[in-house]
Amino acid sequence: MRLIFFGTPAFAVPTLEALAREHDIALVVAQPDKPAGRGMKMQAPAVAVKARELGLPLAQPPKIRNAEFLESIAALHADAGIVVAYGKILPANLLAIPPHGFLNVHASILPKYRGAAPIQRAIEHGETVTGVTIMRVDEELDHGAMLAVETTEIGPDERTPSLAARLSSLGASALMRVLATSPAETPQDHAAATYAPKIEKSEGAIYWSESTAAIYNKFRAFDPWPGVAAGELKLIDIAPAAGHGEPGTILSADDGVIVATGDGALQLITVQRPGKGPVRAKSILSGAKDLR
Repeated sequence: MRLIFFGTPAFAVPTLEALAREHDIALVVAQPDKPAGRGMKMQAPAVAVKARELGLPLAQPPKIRNAEFLESIAALHADAGIVVAYGKILPANLLAIPPHGFLNVHASILPKYRGAAPIQRAIEHGETVTGVTIMRVDEELDHGAMLAVETTEIGPDERTPSLAARLSSLGASALMRVLATSPAETPQDHAAATYAPKIEKSEGAIYWSESTAAIYNKFRAFDPWPGVAAGELKLIDIAPAAGHGEPGTILSADDGVIVATGDGALQLITVQRPGKGPVRAKSILSGAKDLR
């Protein structure tokens, strides 16, 4: 098939690579380069980098709703479009261009966790199973009919990077099967829909009065960004631990630092103070009695 591919982050790269091996990619569309890092140098998104490596035509338009861009897409005469974490909702007049429409690889078991951060939200909410859905793209957010679902367990200590890597591979494989077999489409149960809004930096704040599970799930979900912090103390590596006490009280500093939470305790293994590098928690907290 002749395809147009819309995607931006590393999550989309395995799908692009798989498609490029078996299909004709008429154009790859990614978000524009953005400043990143301490030096705020312009950095190309992972899909743009991979498209150049594969020698594929690439566009990074600041807007996808203007007539000029839509005309350029129509002129490609693609059979279908593929979307994987592009970062913007595609307008109806763009969706109508390919005769076979657009398919999306979404990192949840729809209709749960529609939206921008399905992987992080699934971990944050303590889910033990998640997956990917191949769906028909329509004008509403992650709303279209489903063509395939693949599931995977979330490990009790698993963090966002490893789960995202596994889901990106599952999504690529599932999409290739859909394109090869054209399965029947199943409407979503819209009444059961839940949403996964974009992560905000402020969400990384934790409070010792929260439960052990809530803090630990946030820690796993918000790795690597925005991370979690109790006040100015960033928690680089932590683990659930046995113990009870007034929330924020340091219960032990013998083997790591054990801090009481709202219903149990957490072990602080590696922490970081503002302007400093990560250190073993015991080295800076062994003399403290609480973190309130």
